Amino acid sequence: MKIAVVDYGMGNLRSVAKALEHVAPHAQIRVVADPQDVRAADRVVVPGQGAMPDCMRELKARGLDAAVIEATQRKPFLGICIGLQMLFEHSEEGDTPGLGVFSGRVQRFVATPGQMPRLKIPHMGWNQVTHNRPHPLWAGIESDSRFYFVHSYYAAATQDAVGRCHYGLDFTAAVARENVFAVQFHPEKSQNAGLRLLQNFTQWQPEVS
Repeated sequence: MKIAVVDYGMGNLRSVAKALEHVAPHAQIRVVADPQDVRAADRVVVPGQGAMPDCMRELKARGLDAAVIEATQRKPFLGICIGLQMLFEHSEEGDTPGLGVFSGRVQRFVATPGQMPRLKIPHMGWNQVTHNRPHPLWAGIESDSRFYFVHSYYAAATQDAVGRCHYGLDFTAAVARENVFAVQFHPEKSQNAGLRLLQNFTQWQPEVS
């Protein structure tokens, strides 16, 4: 089994690759920057950290945007952090168009005057993720398990949400449709629950319509 971790110059690639190697020691885990390597993989992971305009610019500059969209249509796909946000139609960050795999917008957390406790931005640290509905990638992970977040923007409520988190408001922490699963948190930094989610991804056999 070949798993491609997509390298577009942004993100915590090595930590994601190492976590995948830990949970799938017999798989071939490769950090790849060539669109053809993405197309040749059996499973695709798109991690990301940084600003949405920079991420989308680099993805397109390297010719990876079309390969990523194709992967969302054909094979098990996991998006992490910005890798989730890029799948939506638009982000407020830099007024940036996304890939349009999921309907909806990515918005910035806004602290309300007088809000108690005071909302700190970015949202950084451990928080509970509540399951909206069952999914194979939640197998062995209890609802309200804690995962590690680092972000200032979030996906607005969507019909494709399979997990939610509360930070000043309820926001989408995970989305899924057919062969695509994406999370706002960092499973590679989320200890046992995160490793279990990554292991579930390596074993997932979704049906592609």
